[in-house]
Amino acid sequence: MTLAMLAVMLVAVLAAVVLYSFIGFIPGTDETSVLAPVTLALVLSGASAEVVLSFFISAIVTLNLMNAIPTALVGLPGGVMSAPLMEHAVLLRSRGLASTTIRKMAVGSAIGTVVSIPLAFLLAAAVAPLADPIKDRAPLILALGACLLAVLGQNRLLALISIVPMAFLFRGLPAVYEANGIIRPGESVNISFFLGITVGPLLVTLLELLNKRRRNALPHGTLTQARLSADGFRSRELRPNRLVTASEGGWSAAMAAASTPLFVLSPVGLTFLLGEASAARLKDPVERAKRAVTVMSSLTHSTYLAGVIIPLVALGIPISGVSAGPAGPLFEADGVYSLEHNIHHLLSLPQVVIATVLGALIAVVVTYVVAVRWSSQITHFVIRRVPHEAVLSLFVSLIVVLAYIDAGVANVFGVLLVGIVCGSLNRLGVSYGVQFMTLYASPGIVAWLASL
Repeated sequence: MTLAMLAVMLVAVLAAVVLYSFIGFIPGTDETSVLAPVTLALVLSGASAEVVLSFFISAIVTLNLMNAIPTALVGLPGGVMSAPLMEHAVLLRSRGLASTTIRKMAVGSAIGTVVSIPLAFLLAAAVAPLADPIKDRAPLILALGACLLAVLGQNRLLALISIVPMAFLFRGLPAVYEANGIIRPGESVNISFFLGITVGPLLVTLLELLNKRRRNALPHGTLTQARLSADGFRSRELRPNRLVTASEGGWSAAMAAASTPLFVLSPVGLTFLLGEASAARLKDPVERAKRAVTVMSSLTHSTYLAGVIIPLVALGIPISGVSAGPAGPLFEADGVYSLEHNIHHLLSLPQVVIATVLGALIAVVVTYVVAVRWSSQITHFVIRRVPHEAVLSLFVSLIVVLAYIDAGVANVFGVLLVGIVCGSLNRLGVSYGVQFMTLYASPGIVAWLASL
């Protein structure tokens, strides 16, 4: 790896920090919908595998911390991963401890990042000898992964039932395209469907505005009130040992380590389960909330990083919710990456380690300082000056363009169909993880059903 390549990687890492710092401060920006399209665009632009990987790792480290800050400051969830912190962050905010919450989140995120990366690489090394048998059974493993995520989700029965219809949707549309000469036989449009799943809930919400009854039922004439504590504008302390207690730091490290081997499970579920367990015995609600937000911030990073690193290094196929979802473009991107030729095959282990460590450490250092010292100022600017609608429309437009590039105008409407179906299922409790895993498992599922 040359100095020139390291310089390009550094630029990509800093670009991810800047971009996702501002995006993260916008309440309601779902992680998958803002990570996957930009990563895919970077892959399709011809960027080298090292640059793509370092950018993505930096992006998830930055976004997972910054998404939690609006939750602490104004009581609005920044994204899906910040939802488990909501109750505890709102309690601390009501006690005038919003700035304290952010500092604890920042330390927790740093602990989760530092603990999970070496453990994830060790686990990947342990799993690697089993890579060939696992790859030989990839369709079965992906189908079982979809079923496992369905069982662990909110609406278990519906999630299980929806797997087969979704598999036929994901296989049926390409068959229609092939039959009408829109794509060549065997050509994949999975990335378009991946993006359709990503934008699904947002798309359903936008389409609901066309229904007069639904539109009239929405709140009208009022603005969301957000108040920022003056203490957040004055804070200057950076030393972690002054920001969290020894027990908070210890529990954060322990839970980050415990979550890493469970990389195939839902990051949100693990964050909620292990975070609540770490604070369950504390009687004082304030102390319980402080420990919970610290540990949960650690878990948001450890679960995401392990879910990317282990499948990428050991297998090269997406077998976790994170690898099949936000990290999907690292495994498959039309014309650039496939399940047989992706970052797993292109980079050696030292190259993956360098790209991961560079992206994670620079991002965690920069975001730590920003979160502790300037989070209130940035939140004030973003809420007042950056329209939420502008950010969402940017990503929707990017998805439409990528869908058109894949298979023309017909595919734009195909992605619309996928978005409506998957967005509606998401509303009913079928998680992103189940949908993404079904997308990758669909060839095996349909082939197995056809053989019956």
